Amino acid sequence: MPVFFQHQINDTTRLGIWKIEETESFFKGNVPLHRDVTHPHKRLQHLAGRFLLQFLFPDFPYELVQIADTRKPFLANDQYHFSISHGGDYAAAIVSRDQRVGIDIEVIRPLVGQLVPKFLSENEAAQIGNESQLERSTLMWSTKECVFKWYGEGSVDFRKHIQLQKITPDTVEVFFTKTDQQLQVQYRQLDQLILAWVVG
Repeated sequence: MPVFFQHQINDTTRLGIWKIEETESFFKGNVPLHRDVTHPHKRLQHLAGRFLLQFLFPDFPYELVQIADTRKPFLANDQYHFSISHGGDYAAAIVSRDQRVGIDIEVIRPLVGQLVPKFLSENEAAQIGNESQLERSTLMWSTKECVFKWYGEGSVDFRKHIQLQKITPDTVEVFFTKTDQQLQVQYRQLDQLILAWVVG
């Protein structure tokens, strides 16, 4: 069973990464496809993400998942709060019984460096430094992406609304101006992957 990484955050919140090695038929026998996904690899990612929800919490009712206008998946009764992300051959998910959550997984690759002016303020870009630039900029992107998913209501300017304040070896302090909230994003670098998540 290709569980690449698993973490019990607290009694009510768990996350995991699934390395996708199965065929589509494996997932289709276990989870429904909620929307038309035409690209085969994206369809596999979609199915793996939903499979992971029930792997983390066996009573997760994925057949009741709905998609908001903002494209955020949710359960109408808030029985669980959850977030899903995909990158390359990996799917990541975080599930909580009682707290809003967001997760993002990124494969470290050069493309993110070209996007820096689109998602970082000038002050944030100055924090990238000379060493491990690719890893640092990927972490900053992943941090903002997981906060965006945590918020879930769309209309977020990554440069203006998600302000990165301090980066430590396993957390990023973030101020989210749309709700005037201080958030602590946790992260891990696992091989060529950056995983970032927020609970609160």
